[in-house]
Amino acid sequence: MNVLLSTAFVLTWSSGFIGAKLGAGSASAVTVLMWRFLPLAVVLGLVALVLSRAGWRGLTARDVGRQAAVGALSQSGYLLTVYLAIQLGVSSGTTALIDGTQPLVAGALAGPLLGQYVSRTQWTGLGLGVAGVVIVTAADFSQGGATPAWAYLIPFLGMLSLVAATFLDRRAPRTVAPSVAMTIHCVTSAVAFTGLALASGAVTPPTEGSFWVAIAWLVALSTFGGYGLYWLILRRSGVTQVNTLMFLMAPVTALWGALMFGEPFGPQTVVGLAVGLAAVAVVRRGERGADRHPAAAPASRGARVSEASAAPGPRVRTGR
Repeated sequence: MNVLLSTAFVLTWSSGFIGAKLGAGSASAVTVLMWRFLPLAVVLGLVALVLSRAGWRGLTARDVGRQAAVGALSQSGYLLTVYLAIQLGVSSGTTALIDGTQPLVAGALAGPLLGQYVSRTQWTGLGLGVAGVVIVTAADFSQGGATPAWAYLIPFLGMLSLVAATFLDRRAPRTVAPSVAMTIHCVTSAVAFTGLALASGAVTPPTEGSFWVAIAWLVALSTFGGYGLYWLILRRSGVTQVNTLMFLMAPVTALWGALMFGEPFGPQTVVGLAVGLAAVAVVRRGERGADRHPAAAPASRGARVSEASAAPGPRVRTGR
C-alpha cells in the first residue's frame, strides 16, 4: 500500500508542472492561477466555516497575517514563477529540478540564519545539486528556440521564495492547524492572482476547452491529489519518507514532459538528473552522520524541517 501511495503522490505532485504547461498553451499565467485558486478558496472557506471552526479558535490577527505572508511566498510567489518560466519556454523538467534544490539551499542557510550546524558533507551535496541544475539547464538551453536566457533565472526566484517562506514559518510562535494554514494560503493566493488578473486585464478565461482541462487537472491532481496524499503519507510514514519522495519529482517531470510535449531528455539531461539525485543521497548521508553526533543533532532536525518545506503548504510542513 505504501508503494502505491508513494507512486500516486509522486505522479500527482509532478502533475503540477505538467498542468502549468497545459495551461500555458491557452492563457496567461495569472489567468490560469486565478481560476485555479478562486473556486478553491471559496470551497475551502465554506469548509472552514462549516466543518473546521475549532482550528481557528485562539488565532490572533498576527497569526493569520504571518500565515498569509507564508502563503504569499510559498504559494503565490512560487507558483507564479513556475508558470511564467514554463510560459516563456523553460521545460517543465528543468523548472522542477531548479525548484527541487530548495531543501538543499534551505538546509545550507539554516547554519548562518538559524545557528544550526551544517556539515561539510551537506555542503558537498549542495554543490552537487547546483551542478545538476547547471547541466540540465544547459541541455535545455542548447536546444535553441525562442526561450530567452534570463527566463532560466525565474525558477530560482521561486525557489528563493520558498526558502524565505520556510524560515518565516519556522519562526512562528504558534503552530497552526494544517487545514487552517492551507485555507489561509489558498485565500491569499486567490486574492493575489485575482488582483494581478484585474490589473493586467486577464480575468476573462479563454473559451477553448483545453483551458478548463488544465484547470481541472491542476485542482484535482495537483491540489487535492498532491496535497491530500502528502498529508496521508506524512501521517503513515513520517517526514523523512515524504521528503525523499519530493526529490523524485524532477526526473519524473522531465520524463513526463518529454513524452507529452517533446521536451529535451537526452544524455545530458539524464546526467544532470543523476547528479541531482546523487546530491540528495549525499545530503541524506550527511544528516545520518549528524544524527550519530549529539553536537550535530540540531542540524539534522533543521535540514529535515527545511526539506519538509520543499513545496508550498502549511506548517510541519508542506502542502501543494
